[in-house]
Amino acid sequence: MSFQITLKAGRERSVLNRHPWIFSSAIAQSSRTPPDGAVVEVLSSGGDWLARGTWSGNSQIQIRLWSWREDEPIDGEFIRQRIARALDGRTALANDPATTAYRLVFSESDGIPGLIADRYGDYIVVQLLTVGAALRAQSIVEALVDLLQPRGIYERSDADVRAKEGLEPEARLLWGEAPDGPIEILENGQRYLIDFISGHKTGAYLDQRTNRRRVAAYCRDAEVLSCFSYTGGFELQAAAAGARQLTAIDSSADALAIAAQNFERNGLVVPVEQVEGNVFSELRRFRAENRSFDVIILDPPKFVQNRSQLDRATRGYKDINLLAMQLLRPNGILATFSCSGLVSIDLFQKVVFGAAVDAKREVQILERLAQAPDHPVLLTFPEAEYLKGLICRVV
Repeated sequence: MSFQITLKAGRERSVLNRHPWIFSSAIAQSSRTPPDGAVVEVLSSGGDWLARGTWSGNSQIQIRLWSWREDEPIDGEFIRQRIARALDGRTALANDPATTAYRLVFSESDGIPGLIADRYGDYIVVQLLTVGAALRAQSIVEALVDLLQPRGIYERSDADVRAKEGLEPEARLLWGEAPDGPIEILENGQRYLIDFISGHKTGAYLDQRTNRRRVAAYCRDAEVLSCFSYTGGFELQAAAAGARQLTAIDSSADALAIAAQNFERNGLVVPVEQVEGNVFSELRRFRAENRSFDVIILDPPKFVQNRSQLDRATRGYKDINLLAMQLLRPNGILATFSCSGLVSIDLFQKVVFGAAVDAKREVQILERLAQAPDHPVLLTFPEAEYLKGLICRVV
């Protein structure tokens, strides 16, 4: 059954420009109210066919667009072709024996709104974050099994964004088998234990893979402080690059325990100090103790979930960057990141600028960083670019 949605006059431009979101405020009328997840045909105010998508009645983003071809139905074959196209774009990663964990499908950027699919060795972990994707779970699983023959497919749809779609959190085995505990994967030649059943996100922060290697290039013979270290991704790469000493701060004892196992698995003998605690508090303690470092890495979680939290979040980013600058030795390196999509790179740079002024330090930007290329940014969908980072020299 086809549902036709007519847009208000003048609201067609974003659809014609292939932006995949249509907000409720752009909709003039519907032939009938579609059920959640149903396929809808989007028409201009003059009745011309524009695009095809799925309906999300509980969300402000009421339509997610999947296709701009009138002769292209959204069915199992469509999903298989989109996933196959996404895999073609990751061929270099698939053929890299030094890396066995990466993103296979990145939602709107790969043409399947709401689908995240990550490879962890022989397993695939998916997130179904929109009702349109959730109702097509069977077709998604069938395509992944056919194209990749995994050992198991596990769903980690426990992100807060599902509530906006009227969906409950889900964490379950969708196909095959699940491991009994953490599994080992490779990243840039380093061995990592990850737990995709109970770990953060789908198990690891795959979006930082290339950045971990870039930051490591500054860590040779350095005393490195890694904040929000989780299971030790940045520290492992820093140690492999020749860091002299490492300090890691994280609030999770379980994450720090896995990080210690990761160091042991890689045979790294660099001295490592692990600190369980609040990063802000620990940095203030280090400052009071007159400690200093050559390289400091700030990789905090998302500080802002909605625009009402933006002012508070920017204060948090400024405070943590200020503390880091106060702890850096002359000509030290600051690698600082934000994964909050609502914090633009321009705003983030202004925040770091404000921290530099308050710290009374001259700061030079050496590199600008973004999410790994397996998290592509669709040119017509800039919202996909959420991770930003700066590597700075603090004179």
